Amino acid sequence: MTKIGKQTWGYTKPVYIQSTGTAVGPLEGQGPLKDTFDKVYSELHCNEDNWELAERRLMLDAVNQSLQKAGVDQRNIDLFLAGDLLNQNVTGNYVARHLGIPLIGMFGACSTSMETLATGAALISSGYAKHAIAAVSSHNATAERQFRYPTEYGGQKPKTATYTVTGSGAALLSSKPSAVKVEAATIGKVMDYGITDPFDMGSAMAPAAWDTIKTHLEDMGRVPNDYDVIATGDLSAVGSPIVRDMLKDDGYNISEVHKDCGLLIYHSEQPVFSGGSGCACSAVVTYGKLLNGLKDGTYKRILVVATGALMSPMMLQQKESIPGIAHAVVLAKEEGYE
Repeated sequence: MTKIGKQTWGYTKPVYIQSTGTAVGPLEGQGPLKDTFDKVYSELHCNEDNWELAERRLMLDAVNQSLQKAGVDQRNIDLFLAGDLLNQNVTGNYVARHLGIPLIGMFGACSTSMETLATGAALISSGYAKHAIAAVSSHNATAERQFRYPTEYGGQKPKTATYTVTGSGAALLSSKPSAVKVEAATIGKVMDYGITDPFDMGSAMAPAAWDTIKTHLEDMGRVPNDYDVIATGDLSAVGSPIVRDMLKDDGYNISEVHKDCGLLIYHSEQPVFSGGSGCACSAVVTYGKLLNGLKDGTYKRILVVATGALMSPMMLQQKESIPGIAHAVVLAKEEGYE
């Protein structure tokens, strides 16, 4: 592995995504990407007794799907890099207890999908692991209970609010050539523009996405159109125009290639306020729709920029603002593989 510019990693020993797994809840399964998910549950409990067990089921499903597709026994997985939105990363921890794979628990809020993928690829490229799984999850009811109000409370929300995606995405990594190569990653800085409203995370995270995309393009000596897609994680209808305007002010026009996972996953008429969010938002869209586009040749190279609001209820009660972070990963089609 090599350092490129200020914040970007280049994987000198190639790393590939062997397979992915996705599992989602009912609202996601009714959205425009429903045919790109491996498993869809018809109700939020996912056949479990409570919300937290439901989220655990989603992550286990995603991991098992990735293993089955690759034909790899879980005993041959060297590392499990996992994260979620719950205190102490309990979803990843308890799934790891079941799998028996060495765990590196990670947290970057909703940016964790690309944080785990970038780190897993670094460990593969450096020779510390032969096979690794990167997985994240989120659940609308568990996140609401922890960060805002339980869904049973019925609290009203403004239009700037986002809807936490119920789902999980997992990617199995190794150095064995496949259709999708992990080309590079840019590790983001924590940015804080003073946003204090937990119902406006799009505005809070947009500056971090701006900084990471700008730094990535500078580090790599690239322009936006070097990518077929620059996908942000969950900036929603509020944060997406902000990051486009900020980058345009710096001479980078991403309008032609920019998509937001939080806007792709739902129909506009679904009751999701300004769009989707949560660890699973960027994960299930990337490991489903976007990777399908690389495999079938629709895309040749994409940049996935997962964004996270690093808040907690206690910090907000202490009148702190909401810091944001964004991690970016370049995924490219490897010619000769389907």
